[in-house]
Amino acid sequence: MNEGLNISSPSRIEQAGLIQAFEMAFELASKLLKDFLVSEGFDVATPRAAIKQTFQNEIIQDGELWLVALSDRNLTTHTYNESTADLVVDSITSKYSPMINELIAYLDAYECD
Repeated sequence: MNEGLNISSPSRIEQAGLIQAFEMAFELASKLLKDFLVSEGFDVATPRAAIKQTFQNEIIQDGELWLVALSDRNLTTHTYNESTADLVVDSITSKYSPMINELIAYLDAYECD
């Protein structure tokens, strides 16, 4: 996903690739959140529940942004139009990529008991 962020004026096909990379990165991140919580003794069944619990546990900083990203991920997997794509690409670039990178940094620094 980070490679696609460096394209200054992406074509429609490059935007589609960036959106697909975001979908995969977000899916992996949400599964990672769930697995992390399970390893800590929590029982979470859905990505939404995992996001809410990791926010409560201060693992992620902006739970609302994660929920918006989840909504955008769900939207992009079921529909495609240019205006939606433009909005999601802007959000990926300005919000979602840094959000996922913050999670990676947190987990890199996390020390298991």
